[in-house]
Amino acid sequence: MKTVAYQKCINPRCGATFDVGQTLTGCSQCGDLLDIDYNWSNTAVPKSLREFQNRWQNRRFPLDFSGVWRFRDLLPFAADAMICTIGEGQTFLQNAVCLGNHIGMWPGQLWLQYEGMNPSGSFKDNGMTAAFTHARLVGARRVACASTGNTSASLALYASSNGFQGIVFIGSGKIAFGKLSQALDYGARTLQIDGDFDTCLMRVREVAKQLGLYLMNSVNPFRLEGQKSIMYRILESLSWESPDWIIVPGGNLGNCSAFGKAFSELKTLGLIKRIPRLAVINAEGANTLHQLYTAGLRWNAGVIDDARIGAYYAEMDGKGIHPYTVASAIEIGRPVNLKKALRALDVMDGVTCEVTDHEILEAKALIGRFGLGCEPASAATIAGLQRLLKSQIISRSERVACVLTGHGLKDPDATVYYHTGINTKLARTPAAEETWGLRANKPLRVADDLAAIVAAIGADDFDSAAVGGYVPTAADLPFVEY
Repeated sequence: MKTVAYQKCINPRCGATFDVGQTLTGCSQCGDLLDIDYNWSNTAVPKSLREFQNRWQNRRFPLDFSGVWRFRDLLPFAADAMICTIGEGQTFLQNAVCLGNHIGMWPGQLWLQYEGMNPSGSFKDNGMTAAFTHARLVGARRVACASTGNTSASLALYASSNGFQGIVFIGSGKIAFGKLSQALDYGARTLQIDGDFDTCLMRVREVAKQLGLYLMNSVNPFRLEGQKSIMYRILESLSWESPDWIIVPGGNLGNCSAFGKAFSELKTLGLIKRIPRLAVINAEGANTLHQLYTAGLRWNAGVIDDARIGAYYAEMDGKGIHPYTVASAIEIGRPVNLKKALRALDVMDGVTCEVTDHEILEAKALIGRFGLGCEPASAATIAGLQRLLKSQIISRSERVACVLTGHGLKDPDATVYYHTGINTKLARTPAAEETWGLRANKPLRVADDLAAIVAAIGADDFDSAAVGGYVPTAADLPFVEY
């Protein structure tokens, strides 16, 4: 039988390869990260991405219904019978005409890839379906992860749906209740560790090795294979044409790493003509990638300056610096996919940017005002886009696709606090020192009195321009032809 898929060390000075039947979270030769690589000549690759459109006609078949596995020809590491799917990837790319107009972009040029429509409410399901497929392939029964929230929710859902035991490590006080509730509800054994995400990841890796647990964090290369499909769906929504920019929040840097790999493979296979540019947005309080990239750290054909990374982490330890941001999903100081992110930035001619918590919450309210509720980390994309427009790195005429990573109900505390000023879970933040709520939609207390209620509602004087919007015409809405 011809070998199609294999695992390969990303370090060109090593380049060791391993069978896909092995359970690895790093190269056993040098300790670096692993890729899933393919002998494309040993498998049938579509001559055009348009061939995937035919699978929409067979959506009663679970693999064609899945927004990940209908592209299975581009991640051919498992037989169809081994695939674990619960209908992930039913997400959409929305043309955000009103929001784009508000921030100064040309009509039809801002698009939002809303991953909050996944079964667990976040983009993590794209990767989890692939990782659980590999777990089934290798015969694993117990799976584990460290999480700031979304990973634990997704792991717990897939574990309960596919007959695995789920075990999640969360940091003390470092998880949004909307996400924690999912892990608890889906039956995962939940351990709250004294420390932040980086501490939890270190511990879960140690425990997984000792107890033989299958690790589901994005250090697992199969996770990133599934996350490639987010880019396939963006291309699908744009008639298989690349946008000018992809913008994504940066936490553990799995998404941007997967996106770079996706476009590199598509270009190599001749399935796209042009690779879009990439912008990775860090929160100011969790900005490792931005700091190192701004200081000159690069992929450098895989020969990365490990000493510079080590010195940066040593300085963090020496100064007692821990990541902090209201966007808990990206509150990570030591991103495990840092090197792959550097590769993605190289492949996609990318940039990095950092934004404040204030900018994130204001952007979140703005996105909500124009029709989509998202978690704070998602809003980092629009906050970053606004900065990149202001600095003229991105032109208002370019086509931009922003990835909204999670649903608004993932972190309702942040939303309610922003609009009401009632600070509950966010009491650990220095929010009182910031000026939140420029777009706050505060509820009005009104007496149980008809006249008072009518007065509070006010006259019929609604003007969309007065609240930053306008009514788009048919001419503003681009027609995407398949």
